[in-house]
Amino acid sequence: VPVDGSDASHEALLAAGDIASKYGSEIKILCVYRHHSPLETSLSMVRPYEPDKPDKALKEYATEIVENAKKIAREHGFEKVSGYVKQGQPARTIVSFAQDHKIELIVIGNRGSGDIEGFLLGSVSHKVTSLAHCHCLTIKTIK
Repeated sequence: VPVDGSDASHEALLAAGDIASKYGSEIKILCVYRHHSPLETSLSMVRPYEPDKPDKALKEYATEIVENAKKIAREHGFEKVSGYVKQGQPARTIVSFAQDHKIELIVIGNRGSGDIEGFLLGSVSHKVTSLAHCHCLTIKTIK
């Protein structure tokens, strides 16, 4: 279950938990963060540049998201839960993680990006379902 702290990833986590409970499976929670922006490099002319600082903050935030998701999963009675944090391009990193860990089902939330944005850029969930070598279940949050 890829998580990003959104309502959609929360819904995906709960759906994955229900499925895992039924089949006695483990839930692997993954949060992917992107490398800091090249803008940081250009700002180094204004202030000293510390290349690891943005990545460290992003990794810490991703770790918080994973720990919170693990807590939520356990509060809902899902016992077999592990968490992971990876750096990279989200869709490709999720698919690579699934391959490396022999994941049989990716349960991913769909944020429901606007039609134009989704058409032009494509959502992470759409890219994952296109690239994955396993089954994917996209959970759409309905409000």
